[in-house]
Amino acid sequence: MGVSLLSSPAFPRIFIFSFITLYLIPELALAGITRHYKFDIKLQNVTRLCHTKSIVTVNGQFPGPRIVAREGDHLLIKVVNHVQNNISIHWHGIRQLQTGWADGPAYVTQCPIQTSQNYVYNFTIVGQRGTLFWHAHISWLRATVYGPLIILPKRGVPYPFAKPYEEVPIIFGEWWNVNPEAVISQALQTGGGPNVSDAYTINGLPGPLYNCSAKDTFKLKVKPGKTYLLRLINAALNDELFFSIANHSLTVVEADAVYVKPFETNTLLIAPGQTTNVVLKTKPHNPNATFLMTARPYVTGLGTFDNSTVAGILEYESPFHSAASIRNLPLFKPSLPSLNDTSFATNFTNKLRSLASAQFPANVPQKVDGHFFFTIGLGTSPCQQNHTCQGPNGTMFAASINNVSFVQSTTALLQAHFFGQSNGVYTPDFPITPIFPFNYTNSPPNNTMVSNGTKLVVLPFNTSVELIMQDTSILGAESHPLHLHGFNFFVVGQGFGNYDPNKDPSKFNLVDPIERNTVGVPSGGWVAIRFQADNPGVWFMHCHLVIHTSWGLKMAWVVLDGKLPNQKLLPPPADLPKC
Repeated sequence: MGVSLLSSPAFPRIFIFSFITLYLIPELALAGITRHYKFDIKLQNVTRLCHTKSIVTVNGQFPGPRIVAREGDHLLIKVVNHVQNNISIHWHGIRQLQTGWADGPAYVTQCPIQTSQNYVYNFTIVGQRGTLFWHAHISWLRATVYGPLIILPKRGVPYPFAKPYEEVPIIFGEWWNVNPEAVISQALQTGGGPNVSDAYTINGLPGPLYNCSAKDTFKLKVKPGKTYLLRLINAALNDELFFSIANHSLTVVEADAVYVKPFETNTLLIAPGQTTNVVLKTKPHNPNATFLMTARPYVTGLGTFDNSTVAGILEYESPFHSAASIRNLPLFKPSLPSLNDTSFATNFTNKLRSLASAQFPANVPQKVDGHFFFTIGLGTSPCQQNHTCQGPNGTMFAASINNVSFVQSTTALLQAHFFGQSNGVYTPDFPITPIFPFNYTNSPPNNTMVSNGTKLVVLPFNTSVELIMQDTSILGAESHPLHLHGFNFFVVGQGFGNYDPNKDPSKFNLVDPIERNTVGVPSGGWVAIRFQADNPGVWFMHCHLVIHTSWGLKMAWVVLDGKLPNQKLLPPPADLPKC
């Protein structure tokens, strides 16, 4: 049901200390306060689609508890691991200025938290407000270990749009009847594609379009003539999603916790790792009807996918309607774009523009110190001797950036960098352009094999970076949502076909481009981003389709310390997990 931001069942237990502090010492709200949370990683029996299974959760909840803070707050989140799986938690979209130790990707910024161990994620939210989320960042555990991270503006600072009557997080996920860890284990063993999910979910619920799931339906209960801020989060593992509410339009006001120039739409596209805030204005009078809100995948690749639709219900509250009479009201269904509607996807993303106001400027780097060109796509690896593999032509599926498929270290990269012990852990020679250029979006090369390595790019502090990410058609063109840890970036341009360095830069938007942390590289096309490397540390960049991450579509940037104290990575905490 629609609930206010602070009314999650878990909220009183894990938030009470901060609330009391804020209540008794209100002036602290202006500077930011310290908020304490505790995440117990534990198994919980959960039933969906008439299948009951034991899943890894935070505090026994699926999805996990909501974290609510204000811009400027300091968070201390103690994670205690009570399960056999190693765990780490990523605070997706948080800049982690000088606090890379709290970023969370396993074997990148930390060793994972082992069974019976704990770790306190310690960071401050600087210059950010909006909708983000947190999720496990090891193997496929984020299938069930995820939840909203809501950053309210500083107290007394309004939204750049009318204050909504109510705010409602809506988080999309995927459900497997089997253990997702077994799914990826089998895929990596056979070299083939993974078994697809059995359902999509809204706030953990599959909804009435799935077998045995009418009772497991998210209901958004609204009043006539009100505005609701829907905080949409795509926590699905492998699917971009179209979303729409029947007979209602939505006004997009924020993407990836950055305000945008508002625009109206009936349908939106949201990739894994992305968040979008929309304002829903309800009808002025009770329409005596109910309305489905649905999401289904946007598909560009050649592999199998979960071709199903998740639905929730928008229900108008009325003193004259009983639960039985509501069930007899007309039910309207939205119309979603076709599964491969790249034209819609392109038109939607082109509408996204930064607010670029005096209060919320778009600080786009106007000069570029470092130019990078990365090819993004799938490839193959040879099958092990005496094995039968299920990838293309008896090979194993792989994925790469500039034909380097990333090999995960058994040591945390950030520790190796900080202590000057990178020898044997990683090399600083990631190729800044493709080693073997080819016609990226037309006829693929005969050799589809990738190389392997733990290679990083090293950047001096405050380098302004321009990165072109080019999709390839080696095993079929496909949209790839790329997520960069530690930074927001500006999407200054995108197009189809091969990027043309002589013609395309003249079309870049350097005035009000969208600023975000996850961007879709268009299927059969390219995207150009710019960012300022003003955050020292080791920062992961990867496709947020988790199967592509598992296949090696990832790399990392090392940003060196600056000269001033606030430009240096802080020392590691004493409780940092050990490998």
